[in-house]
Amino acid sequence: QYLVSGGEVLQIEQQFLNQKEGKISKAFFSNLFLNILRNRTELDDLIAPTISRETDELGSVEHAVLYLGTYELQNSIEVPYKVVINEALEIAKLYGAEGAYKLINSSLDQLAKELRSIEVNA
Repeated sequence: QYLVSGGEVLQIEQQFLNQKEGKISKAFFSNLFLNILRNRTELDDLIAPTISRETDELGSVEHAVLYLGTYELQNSIEVPYKVVINEALEIAKLYGAEGAYKLINSSLDQLAKELRSIEVNA
């Protein structure tokens, strides 16, 4: 939503937090959302070499999914890299442009090899 509307961060966070809690905990969401926003430049720097266009040319859903997947690969070591990639692909298939999951799969696969080399090569 932030990438689409450019809305206020706290307003977007509050909107989510006011929704009924489902499978994701509110604390987990807040932590993930705020840390991704704080680290967008670094995440873009990681993503850029893995795609064939500029990051600012990505669709908002694809960009958000790549932010999420990249951040989790880098910072959520307790989540297996295959799970991170599969969850990102599911989101992309549901909400992204047709075929966008291919770009996301390729990018996150490259990033997993870089950020989780020991796990990938095990």
